[in-house]
Amino acid sequence: MKAIILNLSAWVMLPIMDGFAKYLSSTLPVLQITWSRYFFTVVIVLPIMLVFFRKNLTWTEQPKLQLIRGLLLFCANILFFYSISIISLAKALTLAFISPLIVTALSPILLGEKVGFRRWAAVITGFIGSLIVIRPGFLEINLASIAALGTGVLYGFYLIVTRKLHNSDSPLLTLLLTGVVGIIIGSMIMPTVWVQPTITEWYMMFAIGFFASIGHLFLILSLKYADASKLAPFAYFEILTNIIIGYFFFNHFPDYWHFLGLFIIISSGIYIFRREIQNNSK
Repeated sequence: MKAIILNLSAWVMLPIMDGFAKYLSSTLPVLQITWSRYFFTVVIVLPIMLVFFRKNLTWTEQPKLQLIRGLLLFCANILFFYSISIISLAKALTLAFISPLIVTALSPILLGEKVGFRRWAAVITGFIGSLIVIRPGFLEINLASIAALGTGVLYGFYLIVTRKLHNSDSPLLTLLLTGVVGIIIGSMIMPTVWVQPTITEWYMMFAIGFFASIGHLFLILSLKYADASKLAPFAYFEILTNIIIGYFFFNHFPDYWHFLGLFIIISSGIYIFRREIQNNSK
């Protein structure tokens, strides 16, 4: 029960971060918002690790994979923050939820895992769900929708790299190094896009890093009490928080087609998770 509460709490925190990012996107560049997410994450996480988790600050055994993981998440964040600057939070997140389908599709190549006919069928069904959300041919496909799908693709690669790091590096160390990679890359870009924020915008930029840090810390703590495969379906709770924030703060509410596509994507993802648990238990 403790694992579920921590996990669900994370999926409440992270959409709040998205809400601040969407609000700031009307006045600040997406790259600057992405940089603030990483800068303030490290500012918050590093002291916590120095005080409470000093033993976890051993150097990584796989620096190349950590760099790749950081790059993937940095690029995924840029695409997602760009997408929510134009389309609704709920639509962007729904399209990004193709990531479990991407993991399943790529796992035979990158992880050497066997994927049977049923899971391939679930991947195809989930992709159909994303097409229902976009409705190509009926609605104009914009770059924001493509960026949201790109977020899901990059996040799928990110999850695969995370699996490879799971047995070698501490999750807290991985969280910190991911933030450091984001700061370094973002800081190199900042001089070309920087817009001086107001005091209120600085507070919101800090809030983005704060809720990102708390959300990921809750996720890490939840994994102390339950396996990732058992907690994975709870990630879809994020869409509920996202819809609530989008409705109350941005006057966005999904239509019937969106809900249908979301239902198909979630059903496909949960089916894939269940099949993985069944296969791992054999």
